[in-house]
Amino acid sequence: MTQGNLKYHYAKLSIAEKLIAINVIVFILEGLLKALLGFSIMSWFELPKDFSTFITQPWSIVSYSFFHGSIGHVFWNMMLLYFSGRIFLNLFGNKRFLNVYFLGIIAGGLVFLLSYNVFPTLIHTNTALIGASAGVTAVLLFVCSYIPNQEVKLFVFNVKLWYIGAFVVLTDLIQIPTSGNIGGHLAHLGGAVLGYFYARQLLNGNDIGSGFGKIVDGIANLFKKREKKSPLKTVYK
Repeated sequence: MTQGNLKYHYAKLSIAEKLIAINVIVFILEGLLKALLGFSIMSWFELPKDFSTFITQPWSIVSYSFFHGSIGHVFWNMMLLYFSGRIFLNLFGNKRFLNVYFLGIIAGGLVFLLSYNVFPTLIHTNTALIGASAGVTAVLLFVCSYIPNQEVKLFVFNVKLWYIGAFVVLTDLIQIPTSGNIGGHLAHLGGAVLGYFYARQLLNGNDIGSGFGKIVDGIANLFKKREKKSPLKTVYK
């Protein structure tokens, strides 16, 4: 497949599918670097638990979401993103999807940072956060809260969306005391709260992500090349 064909097929993907493609590519490249060259770039992009380290790599509040620890980790995250993304994009456009997704990533990251610097049992734990789960959970809880009684087919059963949202949240809550990945589950819950709150506010006519969207647009515009205006030519006959 030529480079032109790849660009064409990539352009045809939805914004959720593009995020899935990027996450999978990053996972493969990171794995190849480890296997063939013996080093990892993950430490530059993962979200550290210490504020002092975080200040030196502030981009990690977003970049951590593009790295995953295992095939199962990336597979289930991307499966859930595909499922919830399709429902979301049937309701709203790309911009709002990105607002919910990345605000969920940031909310999950902040909950992780605060938790590991506040709760006594976590302060001395040496860990870092990776994975798109907070953003994925934000998108899922958004659709589950915006259209809670919408039924979807789950295997052979029809299930209301709010049942799925409640199950995901309860699963994370139950696993906090029993799992070795406390920070991950807390980050999921941070994304879940963001998704729920965003949906409920939007139903009341308040888009809490509009300011974030403007900031992102402003940053994107800084990197856009300004088109040079061609001088006008007057042709005399």
